[in-house]
Amino acid sequence: MKQLSSAQIRQMWLDFWKSKGHSVEPSANLVPVNDPTLLWINSGVATLKKYFDGSVIPENPRITNAQKSIRTNDIENVGKTARHHTMFEMLGNFSIGDYFRDEAIEWGFELLTSEDWFAFPKDKLYMTYYPDDTDSYNRWIALGVEPSHLIPLEDNFWEIGAGPSGPDTEIFFDRGEAFDPENIGIRLLEEDIENDRYIEIWNIVLSQFNADPAVPRSEYKELPNKNIDTGAGLERLAAIFQGAKTNFETDLFMPIIREVEKLSGKTYDQDGDNMSFKVIADHIRALSFAIGDGALPGNEGRGYVLRRLLRRAVMHGRRLGITETFLYKLVQIVGQIMESYYPEVLEKRDFIEKIVKREEETFARTIDAGSGHLEELLADLKAAGKDTLEGKDIFKLYDTYGFPVELTEELAEDAGYKIDHDGFKAAMKEQQDRARAAVVKGGSMGMQNETLAGITEPSTFVYEATELEASLSVIIADNERTEAVSEGQALLVFDQTPFYAEMGGQVADHGVVKNDKGDTVARVVDVQKAPNGQPLHTVEVLASLSVGTSYTLSIDIARRNSVEKNHTATHLLHAALHRIIGEHATQAGSLNEEGFLRFDFTHFEAVTAEELRAIETQVNEKIWEALPVVTTETDVETAKEMGAMALFGEKYGKVVRVVQIGDYSIELCGGTHLSNTAEIGLFKIVKEEGIGSGTRRILAVTGQQAFEAFRDREDALKAVAQTLKVPQMDQVPTKVTALAEELRHLQKENAELKEKAAAAQAGDVFKDVKEANGVRYIATQVEVADAGALRTFADNWKQKDYSDVLVLVASIGEKVNVLVASKSKEVHAGNVIKEIAPLVSGRGGGKPDMAMAGGSDASGIQNLLNAVAEQL
Repeated sequence: MKQLSSAQIRQMWLDFWKSKGHSVEPSANLVPVNDPTLLWINSGVATLKKYFDGSVIPENPRITNAQKSIRTNDIENVGKTARHHTMFEMLGNFSIGDYFRDEAIEWGFELLTSEDWFAFPKDKLYMTYYPDDTDSYNRWIALGVEPSHLIPLEDNFWEIGAGPSGPDTEIFFDRGEAFDPENIGIRLLEEDIENDRYIEIWNIVLSQFNADPAVPRSEYKELPNKNIDTGAGLERLAAIFQGAKTNFETDLFMPIIREVEKLSGKTYDQDGDNMSFKVIADHIRALSFAIGDGALPGNEGRGYVLRRLLRRAVMHGRRLGITETFLYKLVQIVGQIMESYYPEVLEKRDFIEKIVKREEETFARTIDAGSGHLEELLADLKAAGKDTLEGKDIFKLYDTYGFPVELTEELAEDAGYKIDHDGFKAAMKEQQDRARAAVVKGGSMGMQNETLAGITEPSTFVYEATELEASLSVIIADNERTEAVSEGQALLVFDQTPFYAEMGGQVADHGVVKNDKGDTVARVVDVQKAPNGQPLHTVEVLASLSVGTSYTLSIDIARRNSVEKNHTATHLLHAALHRIIGEHATQAGSLNEEGFLRFDFTHFEAVTAEELRAIETQVNEKIWEALPVVTTETDVETAKEMGAMALFGEKYGKVVRVVQIGDYSIELCGGTHLSNTAEIGLFKIVKEEGIGSGTRRILAVTGQQAFEAFRDREDALKAVAQTLKVPQMDQVPTKVTALAEELRHLQKENAELKEKAAAAQAGDVFKDVKEANGVRYIATQVEVADAGALRTFADNWKQKDYSDVLVLVASIGEKVNVLVASKSKEVHAGNVIKEIAPLVSGRGGGKPDMAMAGGSDASGIQNLLNAVAEQL
């Protein structure tokens, strides 16, 4: 066996497929672009779906990649098993309608067994296949694979909903009897038993059918273009080449583990319990890459995943005795391990460390809060005479505070209490079921459209033109090509066009098509890219159109100009964000419409009012400076040398357009722009908001819309001035300040009067003292304006020895408010209120000395008051 580093394995994979005519696709961002079906990029094929479903035709139908991926559906198993990871690298080779089964299997076998490449011993390889897929079986046999090494499995058929699907053949490496202590042998594969002996290293999916959930698999139709989709896990390959017991003993993880040893003073023993080391090493890789790609910890979606990973890693650090913030110190190690192929981690190291450290510090405070909550739960158990911590409470500690069950168990047992493990598992399953139900079902690819994919006629978009003569090359109506059309809606391709196809956040041009007499024969209502890249015009047909005829294409100039104002302003906004809130504020999506611009960017907190003002001012300053907007066509490398910034999620061809605005902004961009910033006129931010964890959105307007936004605000201020009866608008702030001060004074007087009234009423309320089970109590309904007045009653009651327990009920509007206060060690206010609140269709809780509840059924008030004695 060769001894190869992970970097060598990755490079050898890419070099082999490159030698077979494949283009090397760079690893895409972990945050999916324009794909709401995915939370993360979770496989090598995830970024290539547009090619597989035929919506885009690649320049080269043969593609290979090493794609960083994240899967988080099984976080709890990370660290427990040899091969579970959150972030991993999937090596892949893909054929888009080019080679198929024979070449994929033959080349795969060559890469694995050839002495020039991986040089695996042939007798160590086993293959599974779909039982009906005799072609794959015969191909393996023809390559010299022993029949006993070929295992039929019914599960070897890949499909996710509608779209491309097909049989797959998986390749396993036999690590020998040392990993099969019970000597089960090949039955481990035949019966699909989880094991450490036969390691799956590669899956070749033979995508040959269009899956249709409405029909049985035997009736799936063949794809017009068959595809190959493969995946091989780098971590597993590294473990085999490096003779590691698990993936964690490879060069991808051990440098991190060694650093954790230094930080903890503990030693990693591959044969011992090393779960905490493994969890930390795995999770910090995922955190470093995900944050570097623009995802940030938060309370939902991707942010929740990252926050959970970080908290799990921190808690495992505590189990190793690390109590200070430490995860951020591991980011540099991750970057150094991956630098050869992923230099971005080290490039963004400072920012990643800042986010990780800040999140660690926040979690430290959360742990303190969780510890306090656990203490309250244990105190409640003691007061109730119970000895078991309920599963729902354990789950709340886990889900809300990030407490692992083991920590809760340890602390509870130290205090003499048992743990309801079954209840915890039930609560966990409920959450998982809810999460699965909420997930956008997807990942499947759309059905291939053979008609659109078959458009090969060339078409050129002419940037400078707003009107030109063009020959009509293609007409598609009702998804079929035709030579002529005279009504309805159709799709048109011309040999050249001035119409911009929607791309890069810029909406499509609208306009008209005219015949040689100057008559309008069609209205262009949308323009998109055809699978082979041609501008595809969606038109409303007004008169006869025929292939081979020349027409005049005219865009709506006013619409184009408005869009260009917003698009050019977007470049200025992006540059201003970098200068004012930081380089990390990179584009995460944009929309340049006729009437507004929308810009999404990565940032870990709301942009302050001061920052927004500075951004808005800076953009307008660049407009007033009348900076030239210069566009240059060049290759990608030259563009990057010029300092041009590539935008999030964009794929660039061999020739790119560099848009430079003075010395202020330089970006790669294929859109259309103004020639000078002065043409924008005016820029106004109208809204800033969060749209997801770690992602913010700015809505802004330019030109006429910006002027109207300022005018609307001026009119609103005038209306306020008239209401306040001030002659000048600049006097409004002073008047408002004076009124606010007067209001505060009146509110203070009102509160004092309420307190006096409550005290007066309390004199009567506190006289009606009753007794139950040796406990003196007051239970009565009171008339108050708000729930705060109940607390005032309770405060007055505490001052003197009126009774041991106080129960107050008030009907306020449509709600019923209940308060229970207790001075008795034998009476837990929170427990009492939990029992009586349902009598008014309410619920609540609280501490032993004070608890409150809200309800909705005022008819149950008397029943509630009568029930107090029984509870006591």
